[in-house]
This record gives sequence, structure tokens and C-alpha cells, in this order.
Amino acid sequence: GNGASASMASHVAADLAKNGHVHTEVFSDLSLITAIANDVSYDEVFAEPLRRRMRKGDMLVAISSSGRSMNVLKAADEAARLGGTVVTLSAMHPDNPLSGRGLINFYVSATTYGSAETCHAAILHHWIDKIVERNSI
Repeated sequence: GNGASASMASHVAADLAKNGHVHTEVFSDLSLITAIANDVSYDEVFAEPLRRRMRKGDMLVAISSSGRSMNVLKAADEAARLGGTVVTLSAMHPDNPLSGRGLINFYVSATTYGSAETCHAAILHHWIDKIVERNSI
């Protein structure tokens, strides 16, 4: 994701790695993002690293409150093409392009970014809790 969604992705990845013992990776390295944005396109900042690192069976969690962020849409498409599982979180408009791109799609009928981000955080934290619970049995 971008902005707050990127921050949330980083936070969730840290929780999954620390508490859920799940290998995670977030493409938030500023030098990588700016290199791809400069040399390729900002629309490719997430899809390009996936081409190098994603393996069949990996999962991409794509977060976009509007569901219209081109770089997130391209990443979701690339992850699916590479044989990954795609999970999406979106809001604003039920017919947004991201809302149907995943195997699992969480759509929140929020009309503001703050509400969308709060709901996405709740969904992701619930998911983390379930993973941690399962992995500690």
C-alpha cells in the first residue's frame, strides 16, 4: 500500500514475524522504491520486486483504501501471475478495481480514509491474532 496503508503493511509484517513466526517481507526500502520509480515507473514499485522474490505459494496482502492505486493493482496482478495467493483490503466504492482481484477480498464500506484505515487495521489485527493462536497450539 501507499501512505498509511504502507505503514500498516509494515506494522502487520512485523507482528506476523515476531508473534506469528511467519516469514514476511515489505517493500518499504526507500532506495529500492525510488530506484524503481526513477528507472522504471512508480506504478511498478511493488510489482518489480515481486518478479524477483515471489515464489508460487507466497501470499501478497494488497491494501488500498481507494482500491484504485495503480502500483497496488499491478502488484496484485503480478502476484497472481506468479502463482501467489492475493488477499485484498479496499474501501470507498464497492466496484473499485482492487475489490475483486484477490482470492480473499475484504471490502469496507467506509467513505473516508481514516475510517477505511481503521477498519483495515482491525481486520489485519484479527487475522494476526488467529495466526498467532494457531501457531502457538
